[in-house]
Amino acid sequence: MTIPSQINMTGVGVQIAWDDGQTCTYPYRYLRLQCACAACVEEMTGRALLNVSAVPEDVIAVEYIEVGKYALQFLWTDGHGTGIYPFKMLLKLAENDDAVICETS
Repeated sequence: MTIPSQINMTGVGVQIAWDDGQTCTYPYRYLRLQCACAACVEEMTGRALLNVSAVPEDVIAVEYIEVGKYALQFLWTDGHGTGIYPFKMLLKLAENDDAVICETS
């Protein structure tokens, strides 16, 4: 499984250097809007609950916690902090969404 080798909070987003040689930058607000916690997504139906317009344009992640060996959890400046971002999800976002900027070293 691909895992982060380094994580940095940059001026534009969360930058993750993956152990496969790829480094990806996830813009802060984009990443915040991907939260899949129970407050942001209805658990049984998958219906979005997050009011996108309530998330400030200038929201940033101020801290992160490693969750086990499979995910990251961010503390956001809008007070949100319950979302878990599995590595698999982050890698899928990098692969499938042009909002995530990746470079291979």
